[in-house]
This record gives sequence, C-alpha cells and structure tokens, in this order.
Amino acid sequence: MPFDILGLDYLGKPLWAWLLFCGIVAILLAFDLGVLHRKVREIGVRESLLLSTAYIGIALVFGAWVWVDMGGESGAAYLTGFFVEKTLALDNVFVISLIFSTLAIPPHLQHRVLFYGILGVVVMRAIMIAFGTALILQFGWLLLVFGGILVATGVKILVVAENPSAWVDNRLMRFMQQRLRVTKALHGDAFLVRLPNPAGTGSLLHVTPLFLALVMIEFADLVFAVDSLPAIWAITTDPYIVYTSNIFAILGLRALYFALAASVHRFRYLKRALSLVLIFIGLKIFWNQIFGKFDPLISLGVTFALLAGSVIFSIWKAGKDEAAQKATADPAFARSPPDRAADASASR
Repeated sequence: MPFDILGLDYLGKPLWAWLLFCGIVAILLAFDLGVLHRKVREIGVRESLLLSTAYIGIALVFGAWVWVDMGGESGAAYLTGFFVEKTLALDNVFVISLIFSTLAIPPHLQHRVLFYGILGVVVMRAIMIAFGTALILQFGWLLLVFGGILVATGVKILVVAENPSAWVDNRLMRFMQQRLRVTKALHGDAFLVRLPNPAGTGSLLHVTPLFLALVMIEFADLVFAVDSLPAIWAITTDPYIVYTSNIFAILGLRALYFALAASVHRFRYLKRALSLVLIFIGLKIFWNQIFGKFDPLISLGVTFALLAGSVIFSIWKAGKDEAAQKATADPAFARSPPDRAADASASR
C-alpha cells in the first residue's frame, strides 16, 4: 500500500514526520520568495520584525506539536535546541553584515543572497547532522568530547574578546578573487554573468560580488555549525529534533537580520549568558554519564532564563547608558532639578 510507506522508520521517526517538516519549510520559502519578495527591494525594519515574529510563531507551534505527539522530553529538547541555536547564530549577524559591507552589497540585494544562503544551509546541515549522529551512535564517547569542547568554548567566549572582522579577510575570499573571473561591479541581482571575451571571440562566464557574498556566508555558516551542532547533540541525539530546531532557528534569524544588523550591539551581555549556557550544557553531559539523565525541563528552564535575562538586562543597560550620555552632552540635564527650576524662574 502507498500509504504504508509513510509509516516507515527513517532515522528514528516515521517518514511522514520528515515530509511534514520539509513541506512546511518548502511552503515558507516559496511564500517568502514567490509572494513577499518577488521583486528585488530593500527590507525595512518593521517588515523584518513581522516576518521574524511569524517564523518564531511557526517554530513554536511546531515545537508544541512535537511536545504533544512525541512527548515532553522531545518537546523540551526541541525548544532548548531552538533557543540555543538561535542565540549562537546571532554571531552570524555580525559576520554577514561585515561581508555585505566589504563587498559593497546594497540593502535591496541582501535578501536575495540570504534567501539562497538558506537553501544551502538546509542541505548542508542535513548532511552534517546525519553524519554526526551516525558517529555518535557508533562511538558514544564522542559526547564526552563534545562536552569538553562546549565547556572550553564557553570559557573562551567568557574571557576572550573575539574580532568579527577577522572572518572577512581570509584565504577563501582571496582564493576566489585570484582564481575566478570576478566582475568589478554588480550586475543587478545576478550571481553569474557572461561578458565579452577580451580576446574578441565569444564570451566568458564571470561571477559577481553577489556570488562571493553567497559563498562567504555559506562558509561562515559551515564554521558556525561546527560550534553549534555539538551544543545541540549535547541536548539530544535525535536527528529529527536536532535538524528541525536548527533549521527553524536559522530561518527566523535570517528574516530578523535586517532589524538586528543595526542594533545587535545593544545585546552586549548576551554572549556572557551564552557562554554560561554552553558551560552548563557541556557539564550536563558529564552529569548524565555519572548520575543519570538530567531533567530536560530543568535544562530548558535554565537555558531560557539565562538567555532571556541577558536580553532584558542588555536592553535596560543600553537605555540607561543612552540616558546618561544625553545628560552628559546637555549641561542643562546634568544639573539637579532645583537648579533647572531656578534657571527657568530667572528667565521669566
């Protein structure tokens, strides 16, 4: 029977569950490119926030379905993985912004690069997660290695300041510029163009700076995946939960890029919270090996509390600092209220 095929097990879940997720992602991407952004244009902050809110809402509804259909443990693992991946991927905003500015990609073309970048991420993460999960199932001790890596990464983030600009000036960028025919200027929204051959016969295929930006963004995501996937595997080794939480987090973050690019610096304490989350998740692996399975609901609560608390505190601190700067810049606000009232009375 044809419908019997849908019930076949694939990587621990029935085939219909995988098709459901793939269908949701395909519909979202088709609606994004084919309806909302059929014409090349700049994405405003308001639209970026609305689109990201919709993506997050869909991701949370999917998580609720996972919780009901697959159990509370799977639901808690999905939500924990979603929040961790969402936060880890914020570094991508810095890097993507630097890539766009270095290659002079105008705002109205940036969404096109990010959209096709998503297609690459969907395929690349699927390969990495399938391969990595197979290794973990074959060699269980790898989880302990991942736990040590997470603790070390968390400590490094906590004590060492990273320089995002180092991502742009690298050998991959220079290699492409030296080995490929790269146009000096953009050619609309094209990644590849044919230009006349200087020798006078026929034409030659060239890549545009838009293509370089796409490759650089895919490479950045590959490097970030090496850090983020061990964090998800430390939460769960279920390929379905790992993959769905990863892709939904990345989909929403790319939508949010246009709102975050100009304001992500305001979340100054988020990295410190993220470092504590990574250390916590890494230590949880060792706890599981020594004392038994750690309650996934506690893990979700600690993760959410750290990340949400850092965001709230960052926004509050940024507002307080801006108010202090205004007071310093304006002598009238730097004086006490009685002094200002006295000045007002004297002026009358």
